[in-house]
Amino acid sequence: MANTLAALFSAALALSVALGRLPLAALFFYIAISLFTYVLYYLDKSAARRGSWRIQERTLHLCALLGGWPGALLARQHLRHKTRKQPFRSIFWVTVLTNLGLLIWLHTAEGTALLHRLPI
Repeated sequence: MANTLAALFSAALALSVALGRLPLAALFFYIAISLFTYVLYYLDKSAARRGSWRIQERTLHLCALLGGWPGALLARQHLRHKTRKQPFRSIFWVTVLTNLGLLIWLHTAEGTALLHRLPI
């Protein structure tokens, strides 16, 4: 399911860029923050196995909120990390929905106007 959801989101994002609704930088940003977030989950999982210093959950959530949720979703599935712990799961899905809400807002007249004012 994670692979499918990440692929559908990536396709929708790419389509939005192709139709001129979002700048190309948005696609590159989502790719970069998702890769970064996946690596953070990998490092945290490795640290958990070794019993060493862990990455704070709020850092993982912040990265997901900023757009790294596709990478986090894939990492959670592939690495079997942070899949059972509550309230982590609930907070994670809130970050996903919040990010998607912001992305949808960027497609409104107000959001589009903001995007055109940004130097990207």
